[in-house]
Amino acid sequence: MSRQPPVHSSNTPLGTLLMQAYRSGTAAVIPPEVEPVDANAAYAVQREILSRRKEPAGGWKVGAPSSQAGIRGTPLPADGVMHDPAYLKLHRYRAPGLELEIGFAFSRDFAPREQAYSDDEVLASLAEMCATIEVVASRLAGWPKPNVSPLTQLADLQNHGALVVGEMVPYDASFPFLGAEIDLRMDQHSIFSGTGRNPAGDPRRLLPWMVNHCRMQGWTLRAGDVVTTGSYTGMYFPEAGGTFSGSIGTLPPIRLMLV
Repeated sequence: MSRQPPVHSSNTPLGTLLMQAYRSGTAAVIPPEVEPVDANAAYAVQREILSRRKEPAGGWKVGAPSSQAGIRGTPLPADGVMHDPAYLKLHRYRAPGLELEIGFAFSRDFAPREQAYSDDEVLASLAEMCATIEVVASRLAGWPKPNVSPLTQLADLQNHGALVVGEMVPYDASFPFLGAEIDLRMDQHSIFSGTGRNPAGDPRRLLPWMVNHCRMQGWTLRAGDVVTTGSYTGMYFPEAGGTFSGSIGTLPPIRLMLV
């Protein structure tokens, strides 16, 4: 995992509101005048949050709402990245949603540099893959209603709460990334059974963007870091604790116990 210090220059009003919400477990009401003016401002708040939490990046999240839409990503604080099987206390999160995703890891570091990394260079370095479960838990008042500012959600680490990383297996280029068979359940209750799809299409197309985004932001994406790439089933909001388990194709199954 990345163990590099976060970089940021100063505290912002938005970062302060998000940190207060994180520490108190409450929802932040964000005045329009402190919302990010663009994606670069949102990414600066991401760096600020990791710095103020004194956490390095322990993984990465990237996604897109469709195959034609813009891609966005975030570093994930190391203290919230854990391995299967994982245990989490449900009350720690406000209105948590759960997503079943595919994560990837590379065989080499991608350090900041002036020249962009090519798609071929990035994809040739894919080494491992796994199932992941993301706990989505916004600090923003009004979420998950659609009227919450997308740029403010981006600043809030794209609503990230925690990530469970399944057993890694060697990368398989023949895996059915465009439509994988899914089994998803909470205890004995079936949530999804059938062919699941990532809204971005083939999630591998997101990886060169993420590598180059890290390059431009001054982060090193290290060999072995997990990059999770968006839900194959949509988001599930549990009403009570239990065991959330899922499988994606031939990848090893994954579990999260909510108590």
